[in-house]
Amino acid sequence: MATKTISRLFDNHDDALAAVRDLEAAGFSAADIGIAAANEDNRYTSVADKEEAKSGAGVGATVGTLVGGGAGLAAALGALAIPGFGPIVAAGVLAATLTGAGAGAAAGGIIGSLTGLGISESEAHVYAEGIRRGGSLVTVKIDDSRELEARTILDRYSYVDLAAREADYRASGWTGYVETPDRPIGR
Repeated sequence: MATKTISRLFDNHDDALAAVRDLEAAGFSAADIGIAAANEDNRYTSVADKEEAKSGAGVGATVGTLVGGGAGLAAALGALAIPGFGPIVAAGVLAATLTGAGAGAAAGGIIGSLTGLGISESEAHVYAEGIRRGGSLVTVKIDDSRELEARTILDRYSYVDLAAREADYRASGWTGYVETPDRPIGR
């Protein structure tokens, strides 16, 4: 069977985490699911630190609290520094590709990583810009027999209409994502 990657960009990180949790609960392999979000100012780490300080619990428990109490892929979110992009948290197949351990590593950068997963270059630019501006990207590699199921799960949550978001970006003068080390995230 043919495989493909389905992706959704979420403005709300909690929606992205819930989608990941539901994909795992439906039996999609953690090795085939990915999540990535910009981590400017350590916003996800600082939440974990605050929770740890309140509870006195260890970091593992804090991350579990941060993602809704469950173990799984979202609990494995790790901080990365992507050249030309900046600080990011990622897990699963997106963490592997962004660190050069998976498909697309040879192409380089976030655009190469996403296209290496089978995402079109035009969509990869919008996803990269969406992450840079604070969104969270969820991907899942599926075979054709589970496509409808995966789409149904991802569509339960408030995801970004990619064509509309691209039009908004372009209306403001954006011409495509450009990887530069001095480009601030969230702007």
